[in-house]
Amino acid sequence: MAKLLQLPQIWLALFCAAGFALGLALPVNLPPILRVAGFLLFGAGAALMIWAAGTMMRARTSVMPGRIPAAIVTTGPFAFSRNPIYLGDLAIFASLMLALETVAGLVLLPVFALTLKHLFIRSEEQRLAARFGADYARYCGAVRRWL
Repeated sequence: MAKLLQLPQIWLALFCAAGFALGLALPVNLPPILRVAGFLLFGAGAALMIWAAGTMMRARTSVMPGRIPAAIVTTGPFAFSRNPIYLGDLAIFASLMLALETVAGLVLLPVFALTLKHLFIRSEEQRLAARFGADYARYCGAVRRWL
């Protein structure tokens, strides 16, 4: 189980389940257009994650959290976000809360963002800083963590 908790996708699933339960406990009627927006946001989040993973693979660096990076990726979605895959996770979470009409679950979005930051992003940033030093510091100065 401890190995599974090292995967951001497991945390996405856990937060989706908790958000869904919260949304069922506190139902809110949404206009149909917001459900449609949820489905569109899901597509955007998934596309962002695929684009980012493909960009990382082309740079020949690991997509898996916890691995030593082979390169700083600054192109593609990494030109506007240092963490586009985690941004995609947040978009997918929000999209499901809208699409499934469990909007009360959106209160967990900032908690999910903080969880990703504390469990994954900080250690990834430390590894990148240790490996790439000033180059990574310049990248951090030019590109925000989320958007």
